[in-house]
Formats: sequence, C-alpha cells, structure tokens
Amino acid sequence: MTVSVNHSENPAPLPLVPRSARINRAAIGFDSRTLLRISRMAFDHPWRMTLAIVATILAAIAQIVIPRLIGDAVDNAQGILGDLSLSETSASNALVITAWWLFAVSVFRGLVTMVQNYQGEAVGHLIGYRLRLDYYAKLQQLSFRYHDQTHTGDVMTRGILDIEGIRQWVHTGILRIILLVVLIFGGGAMLVSLDSSLALVALAFVPLVAVGASLARLKLRALWYALQEELSVLTRVMEENLGGIRVVRAFAAVRFELARFDQISSIARHITQNRIWVFVASTTAMTFSFFLSMGLVLWIGGEHVLSGRITVGELATFLTFMTILQQPVRQIAWMVNSIARTSTCGSRVFEILDMDSDIREHQDAVTIPKDAKGTIRFEGVSFDYYDHNKEALTLTDISFEIEPGKVLGIVGPPGSGKSTIANLIPRFYDVDEGRITIAGINVKNFRLPELRRFVSVVQQDAFLFTSAVDTNIAYGDPWADRSAIRQATETAQLHQYINQLPDTYNTLIGERGVSLSGGQRQRLAIARSILPESGVLVFDDATAAVDAGTELQIRQSLSKHMEARATIIVAHRLSSLAHADEILFLDQGRIIERGSHEELVALGGRYANLLALQTTGTQGHISES
Repeated sequence: MTVSVNHSENPAPLPLVPRSARINRAAIGFDSRTLLRISRMAFDHPWRMTLAIVATILAAIAQIVIPRLIGDAVDNAQGILGDLSLSETSASNALVITAWWLFAVSVFRGLVTMVQNYQGEAVGHLIGYRLRLDYYAKLQQLSFRYHDQTHTGDVMTRGILDIEGIRQWVHTGILRIILLVVLIFGGGAMLVSLDSSLALVALAFVPLVAVGASLARLKLRALWYALQEELSVLTRVMEENLGGIRVVRAFAAVRFELARFDQISSIARHITQNRIWVFVASTTAMTFSFFLSMGLVLWIGGEHVLSGRITVGELATFLTFMTILQQPVRQIAWMVNSIARTSTCGSRVFEILDMDSDIREHQDAVTIPKDAKGTIRFEGVSFDYYDHNKEALTLTDISFEIEPGKVLGIVGPPGSGKSTIANLIPRFYDVDEGRITIAGINVKNFRLPELRRFVSVVQQDAFLFTSAVDTNIAYGDPWADRSAIRQATETAQLHQYINQLPDTYNTLIGERGVSLSGGQRQRLAIARSILPESGVLVFDDATAAVDAGTELQIRQSLSKHMEARATIIVAHRLSSLAHADEILFLDQGRIIERGSHEELVALGGRYANLLALQTTGTQGHISES
C-alpha cells in the first residue's frame, strides 16, 4: 500500500518538534577565528598545502600569461599581414611558434590545476578524517548530563553534514582566495603596464563584486545556520521514527508521521529556496557588473586603438584576460558561500569539541588497588539533575554502607531516586553534596575507566549492539574465551535459548536487540555485566521483564558471583529484595525506612503496605506513591 501526503490540504495542528537549541545570533556573524582555526588544521599537512598553494599560484600565472600571448599573436599576425616582404613560410612559422607557446602554457596550466585540485581535496579529506575522530572521541567523553539534554539527531548532523561543510574549505576557500588574489593583482599589474586608465575600467567591477559578496555573505551565513538547525531536526524526526517504527505501525500513525516529516521538510525547503535566491541574485549582480565592465573596455579600448594609444593585440589582451577572469569572478559568490558554510559548520562542530565535560578525571587520579574490597559508602549525598533546586533535590542526605558479600536492596515509588543512586556509583553523574567512597577512597579520585570496570551496572533498558550474541556478551571483556562467555550465559539462564538459535553464539542480533524479547535482552545484559571481574554489582531493576521463576534461578546462580562483591539491587518487585541484608525505602529522594525484610514487615510502614498490596492485592487503598 502506498501512502501519500496531500500537500494542498492543511493538516490538523501538529505538535511542535523541539529544537536542540535556539539559533545563536552572535554566531551568525562572520567568525574569523573559526576560519583561522580550520586553516591552521590545513597547514598541519605542510608539504601538501605548500604543493597546492604553489600549484595554485602557477596556474594563476599561466592564466595571466595566456592573454598576453594571444595579444602578441594578434599583433604579430597584423604585422605579418601588413609586411608584404615576409614570405608565407616565415609568417606561418611565426604563428606556429605562438600557437605552440599557447599550447605549452595551456598544458602546463592544466597540469598544475590538476595538482592544485588533488592536493586541495586530499587536505580537505584529511581534515574531515581528523575532525570525525576528534568529534567521536569527544562524544565518548561528554557526561550523561549532556546526552540527556541533547538529541541524537542533532549530534549526528553535526558529525556528518557540518564536518562535510568544513572539509570543503581548503579547496573552495583557501586555494580559491589565493587564485583570485594572484589573478586580480597580477593581471591588474599587467593591464596597468599596457594602459592604466583602461585597466581601471577593466577592474572597476571588482569592488562592486566585493561589496555585493560581503552583503550576500551575511545573509547566506544566517541562512546556512538556520538550514543546519532544520536538518538537525529532520534527522532527529527520522531517527525517532525508524527507532519506534513498531509503535508507529501499531497505532496506524503512518499518515501522521508523514505529515510531520513533510512539515519539517517544508521549513527546510523554504530556507533552501531563500538561500538559492540570495546566491543567484548575488551571482547575477556580479556577472552583470562584469559584462558591463567588458562592454566599457571594448568601447573605450576601441577608441584608444583608433587614437594609437594601444594596439589591437593589447586590446585583445584586455578582453581575453577579462574573459578568463569571468569564471573566477563568478566563483567569488561560491567563495562567499563557502565562507558562510564553513564558518557556520565550524562553529557548530567546535562548540562540541571545545565543550568541557562536567565529569572529569583528576590529573592525580589513582588506580584501584588490586586487593581493594568493594565496600561502598554514601556519606550525606545530595544530588539534582538540573538546577540544583535545594527545595526539590533528586536525592537528599543519602547515607549507607555496604560491604563485599552483602546485598543492599532499594525500593520506592517511581521518581524517588533509586536509579540515581545506581548512576552515581560509577560517576555517570557527580554528587552535589557529600561523597561516595569505594574502599575508603572518594570515587572522584579514581581513573574513570578503572572505576567503571570495577562497578558493573545492569540497567533496566538493556541496550544491545547490532552484532553477534557472543560479541554483545563479551563487550566488557573482549578477550574472554568461549567458556567464560558460556558460564556467564548459564548464570543468566540464557544458554539454553542461545543454543536453539540458528548460529548459536554467532547469531546476529537485530538493531537494539529487537529480535529478542524484553526478558532475553535483560538476561543478556546480566551476562555481559558479570563476565568482567568487577568488584561491585548494581542491578537497576534488571529483572523487571523476567518472570519470577527465572528470576529466582538467576539469583541462585548469581549467589557465587555475589560472595566477594558488594551488590545493590534496585527493584519494584519486593520478592526480588527479600534476601537482601538491608533494604532502603526511598520517597522523594529521602530514605524513609531502612532495615531487613523482616524488620520492615514488622515495622508496618510503607514497605509492609506495599508488600501486602503485591502479595494479596487486598490493600487497594495503598499505593507506592
């Protein structure tokens, strides 16, 4: 079935697609520092850039020489025709020599232009390669707080489209500027040597083009920025749609999604049309001024020929040079477009590259001792995800201690801060007040890679890569052998299922693990987390999609792994916590009850009421919140 979008109808009001950020009007202005920074990156490849620049200069000189050769040829031909004493052979030889010179200079110009284009493109691709690596590395370093507030579509647009815009700067910006400078000043000097007044007429269009190009640059840069923002939104909408394609189909929302995509596409199309209009208008004005100057040169130059101030060949030199200059003059608009695009794209990419992560490793960070025991201590920990609102903190004054071999259970209503505790231990976020220690050392003093290898977190939303089963399991320990991988899957009660797959452990898992059920994804995530030799295990509602019987089997299998490790279990199902040595009941970021399962039941408080609700269902007036 083909689904079409009726563009003539006004669809029902659609929800606004949130933008990743407002357009920074200050950034729309000319950003010379960004261009200079990209140019310095180009000169990190000195011999390639030197070769490209030398080739560009030689190509420009060759273009200047060609009009002079043509002018000399015209004068020679006129002289030969006027000198009846010369033989036909002598006249022919003179013209042939001039033709060979023209051929040689043209071939030379073609060769050096080829070198210029190749080296310019090569340096551009090297810059793009370096920026992609740096950009990707920076994304790995930025904290969860940044990724929580930034959409993946915007990040991808900057890493692909914006870097592509930067890459073209060497060829369409630096080398083109050098070519134009040599042509205009070198050619201008040549024309002035022939006739200064006529040279001024011939080059009169240059300042007009410069002013027009400057005005166009300001408009184009603003439009480039707006277009890149809309393309980020467009990428985001597509990424969300494809990621949630099952939800779209389940709710028969195809027409709605097409209309939403069409709405954003229309905005991008409108901006593109405006950009094309500015570009075409500026190019047309530049071309008109060029031909106006050429017409004046032909008129005034013709009078100078008649008065004997210049020869016909010198007039031909003027006209030929202006003809050669026509294409570079047209390229001024393209160069302005390149400046606008590069400045915009560069500022967007460097905004990320220059960003400091709020989770940083101290210069004197220490390694975790090999014999370190995983004793975890929270000391008056308070935390907030956003504005540090003291009246509504996510966590407030949380204190507890758990030793190796012990199990701490955490329960509470949604939004009470359970998962936040799990995220603070491996420093996915930093606490605002208080401190967290492992083996008596503040977690801020550990090297981040070692801390996160020491603390294994199994999250409720188990993310899986589009790869083989064994690759996903061994992600935390790529050098693990098959026996260790199998042992981990047996502990997670997944080995039997994997053996039934077509290629067993080599079976490819679909994107984000869509070919597996929720319980299977969670069990695979458990196997992945227990494979490395970590000192702390944190299960953040990691068995929510697993039935009670399988959960009991997993817990029994995990008992051996938990003997020497501190274990934290976050759960909504209280049966998952009954075996814990201590249980914390959280509400609004505070610990309101604590103790063992038996102690909390005897207390008769929130925990006991929730247990009664889950086991008998008779306490209908009681809820988690």
